[in-house]
Amino acid sequence: MPQFFASADPRYGALPDEPHPLPALDLSGIDPDVLRREVAFSAPEPAGTIVVDVAERRLYLVHGGGRATRYGVGVGKAGYEYRGAATIGRKAVWPNWTPTPSMISDNPAKNGPWRQGMPGGVNNPLGARALYLYNGGADTMYRLHGTNEPDSIGHSVSSGCVRLLNHDIIDLYARVPVGARVVVRNVGERPGGSRIVRRSREDTLNL
Repeated sequence: MPQFFASADPRYGALPDEPHPLPALDLSGIDPDVLRREVAFSAPEPAGTIVVDVAERRLYLVHGGGRATRYGVGVGKAGYEYRGAATIGRKAVWPNWTPTPSMISDNPAKNGPWRQGMPGGVNNPLGARALYLYNGGADTMYRLHGTNEPDSIGHSVSSGCVRLLNHDIIDLYARVPVGARVVVRNVGERPGGSRIVRRSREDTLNL
């Protein structure tokens, strides 16, 4: 059972009413700079756009007027190989997760039992919410999702796409609708660059 202790930061307090209740986030091992906050932000994207800066390992929800909410993210291998514009085609609460065949072969003891899918929950690597990126009506196989490894935020990670703290993906999920625009800036890319690179299901952390 989760232990619902008081958090010194109200942004990351206990969420006992979630389908899978979340305790207050222990921030002792997390860099304060990756925590959610409003910041100055200059970019051509209109309000309501999500901008993922892969090199910086930060995600911005543009508010307009030179402001945005900034979230720290962890970026997996697939996230570094993706760039361009997309839209949120689907949203899910406590989504299921299915390991790819390569993940099962690499670690059959850990991932093999979930070859038919792991139900949503606190041990699920997709975390509390997932936002699915589509382009031209097709699933790009990229997701913005939560995590059960909060200390990975702000770092490069071995698998998956773009992960946020569970409290942060819950916040972002509530702010953006299906159809919202997402721009992923990859390493060395200037604002405004846009090129879609699709990945296969085999190489992507699946649902």
